[in-house]
Amino acid sequence: MKTHAVISASTVITMNPDQPRVKAVAVDLSTGRITVLGTVAECLTAAPNATHTELGDAVLMPGFIDPHSHPMLSGLVTQAPSYWIAPYVGYPTFADVENFWHEVNAKLPVAQPVFFSGLDRLLQEAPELTNTQLDTYFPHRPAAVLDNSGHEAYFNSAAVTFNGWNDAKPPADPVGARYGRNDDGTSNGRAYETAAVMGAIMKVLTAANPHPLASGARWLNLMSSNGITATSEHTYASDMAAGYTALESTTHAPVRVGLYHMSIEPDCGETFTSTASTERLWKQGIKLWADGSPWVGTIAASFAYLDNDRVRQAQIPLGPGGEGMMNYTRAELDEILDTHTPQGWQFAFHVNGDIGLDIVLDSYERALATHGLLGTDHRWRIEHCGAARADQFDRAAKLGIAISLSPFQFIYWGDVLDGTLFPPNIGAQWMRAGDAFRSGAVVSFNNDGMVSPPIPLLNVQAMVTRVTPSGQLHGPEQQVSLDDALRAHTVNAALTLGRNHDLGSLEVGKLADLVQLSVDPYAVDVAELTTKVKVQGTWLGGVLTDAQTYLDEVKAIDPTEHPQVHAAAMAGKKGCC
Repeated sequence: MKTHAVISASTVITMNPDQPRVKAVAVDLSTGRITVLGTVAECLTAAPNATHTELGDAVLMPGFIDPHSHPMLSGLVTQAPSYWIAPYVGYPTFADVENFWHEVNAKLPVAQPVFFSGLDRLLQEAPELTNTQLDTYFPHRPAAVLDNSGHEAYFNSAAVTFNGWNDAKPPADPVGARYGRNDDGTSNGRAYETAAVMGAIMKVLTAANPHPLASGARWLNLMSSNGITATSEHTYASDMAAGYTALESTTHAPVRVGLYHMSIEPDCGETFTSTASTERLWKQGIKLWADGSPWVGTIAASFAYLDNDRVRQAQIPLGPGGEGMMNYTRAELDEILDTHTPQGWQFAFHVNGDIGLDIVLDSYERALATHGLLGTDHRWRIEHCGAARADQFDRAAKLGIAISLSPFQFIYWGDVLDGTLFPPNIGAQWMRAGDAFRSGAVVSFNNDGMVSPPIPLLNVQAMVTRVTPSGQLHGPEQQVSLDDALRAHTVNAALTLGRNHDLGSLEVGKLADLVQLSVDPYAVDVAELTTKVKVQGTWLGGVLTDAQTYLDEVKAIDPTEHPQVHAAAMAGKKGCC
């Protein structure tokens, strides 16, 4: 058996400024690490018994890294046998959703439960559904729909019966959540916030999708098909440990996963052990949520929403929400950071509103000073930062805080952000990538799991051009260079994810994680990047990934050995970003 491989292409983009381009990569297959970068002759001379794969006109570069995702939940609620009905995956209007529901109902066995996710009342202009409305599409089978915000779910009368609720009445409202009720106390087919959403739809989801690990594998395959070789689980709970160990212990797992433990878990500060390789699966840090989602009006912001029909239909409170939208008091934040900072974990904070970010930065700065970490390479993180200001990015950079931006907020909601949700001075500037890079901070891009399709090249294109899919230009002063945008999904993403020592660039000693592209991304008009440049495959540790073989491996796992996956994944859904 050959222990070395040489992979050559028309060009190999290393993202290493000391050796920016080569023709070939030599890999020690026993370790998956790069031994030589250079010409084909140099690589073959250094590894004379290696197999040689010549990719012709293809281009190689470091595998893309999405440093903020939710693979288990994303697979569970969007991949077969669940159905993804978001506007940007083929259902731009509510009429499209309705037509699809009729098709699904007609083709499945009469009693088969069905689960859908991604209904977006803002973009699709969908109504806030009731059980009687859903009964018109699904008169007999249990059906549940998870709103794209993650804050609300809808379900039909058959689902109410399936839940076993006496007299069709929901149980008592959980703390911080509630069930929708008719005047007589019966369910109206709605549930709000995580605990009630889980109580309402979990039985339907479990019946509709009995093998959650297979769906998780499908999501990781989807990431791989878009060139991603490493990502994170940003809502990790210990009940997911066995599931992720199983996913990452297979021979053909295509994506490495770093875990961020939810701060609400009592054991979030404990170490993580697994039989999976630590190169494939590791615990990186702790995740917190400062505020909520811009699409439902729960961000801690200093500015109000515009008052118009679209905003009112989506039932967004005009605000401004200010500090009242924070999920923690400042004292609570300080206590969490003081508890876990001595344990050495990296922190990652979901925050969208400008007031929320001020509070997070205040708490971060106090904790860094208190624990002697100012000026160190701690890489504490802030996530999304939709409404962040330039001065806030400057402050984050001075504190050594990494910034993980979410281009999908601009891509899919950019047109309604600018002039519908907010005035142009706020909406056109949403997701200020230009200001973030100018601050000197480490800036990465993410897709946040089920919130958007994991397409790094689309993120790159959008942040370079600041043009949405409709062709509209918003905030051109926030454009970034192509090189910076590609670094945001390679070198910078590896830094953000704590893996820059072995991922993010192609260098001797690093892992040979590669994305194979049809065309050099530096050689095309960036506005045509996603149409001209195609992902042809990914390589993990110098081995070409195989989606079908991986899925077959995971399907062979007995799902009854992982009964906790459904509930653990759903418990982490805190609302989209």
